Amino acid sequence: MDDTTISEGKTPAIIAYLTIIGSVIALIINSDKKNPFAAFHIRQGLGLCLTYMILGYFVSQFNSWLISMSFWIGLGMLFIYGLVSAINGNIREVPILGPFYQKIFANIGS
Repeated sequence: MDDTTISEGKTPAIIAYLTIIGSVIALIINSDKKNPFAAFHIRQGLGLCLTYMILGYFVSQFNSWLISMSFWIGLGMLFIYGLVSAINGNIREVPILGPFYQKIFANIGS
């Protein structure tokens, strides 16, 4: 991927990691130009947001601060990894779940 594509897609790629609303806004921004760099990070950000909401529901059923803190720290690290990757202009899947998100959301940004 060339530097022009990356620089044009950086803004929606960064916005994609800012909550579920950010992912939807980035998806709308990217719907016109279909930037592959932005689409990659939108898939990652959307997957992380949905994972956070679904797993967060189940984790909240436990009454244990240890489980809750492990969840927050683990998912927070994945969000930071993806955000830093988008800021630096890299295409790196988030560990463990990244390939799954790319497969599930393959039609987004295509």
